[in-house]
Amino acid sequence: MEYVTLSNGLKMPILGFGVYQVPDLAECERAVSDAIAVGYRLIDTAQAYQNEEAVGAAIKKSGLAREEFFLTTKIWISNAGYEKAKASLDESLRKLQTDYIDLVLIHQPFNDYYGSYRAMEEYYKAGKIKAIGVSNFYPDRLVDLALFAEIPPMVNQVETHVFNQQIEAQKVNSEYGVQLESWGPFAEGKNHFFTNETLVTIGKQYGKSAAQVALRYLVQRGIVAIPKSVHKERMAQNFDVFDFTLSDDDMDRIRQLDQKTSLFIDHHNPETVKFLANY
Repeated sequence: MEYVTLSNGLKMPILGFGVYQVPDLAECERAVSDAIAVGYRLIDTAQAYQNEEAVGAAIKKSGLAREEFFLTTKIWISNAGYEKAKASLDESLRKLQTDYIDLVLIHQPFNDYYGSYRAMEEYYKAGKIKAIGVSNFYPDRLVDLALFAEIPPMVNQVETHVFNQQIEAQKVNSEYGVQLESWGPFAEGKNHFFTNETLVTIGKQYGKSAAQVALRYLVQRGIVAIPKSVHKERMAQNFDVFDFTLSDDDMDRIRQLDQKTSLFIDHHNPETVKFLANY
């Protein structure tokens, strides 16, 4: 495993396991247990995923020391604000069966996220959170928070894949010491992702799949990725990206796939705000 070092010195695995859209607790616990068996130690969940209990149970049953894991959760919009955020953090700690969380993110840049961030800063100082950050914050909102928060964000998790590469956003994040993290590294299969000619052709050179090439591309750019799968063999394939290096020419060819726009959601659209606020 390779690691990135956050602005506070904390080491974070560059490849992890996400559990978005796995709300069934039994299936989620089984999937996380499989991921742990494969070798994943970064596990990414969220209050809105409604599966924190399953993640906590799988980690507990693994028999591994808590310190071996890098556990992430996120505060949802309905829990925004100083007091609500603190209550939700206490609930997340209970569900995850832990006395600290490695990374907590504000899930969406809506509602009173400044109040939520103050609560996170307080829990960070108390040692209940090891690192704090945001998710889905476009550069403008990220800079606003970085400039005026007492403790600047350490991570920003945003949609990042070969079709939406966040090249310029990564530069802005880096300027403020913020680590970029990818959600949706496979674009959820959109644009015929897994059969993309460029990815498949490059993969043949290394005996790797299109998915492995796409993950390796993110790793070489220093971007943390959290691919999700409920199939153990696919988890193992996704984990097997540290034994090859893409050439500069390969990196350039993949860079040409960038469409520089979301395949899912526009956070600047008022309808998006209304949809997420009522989610």
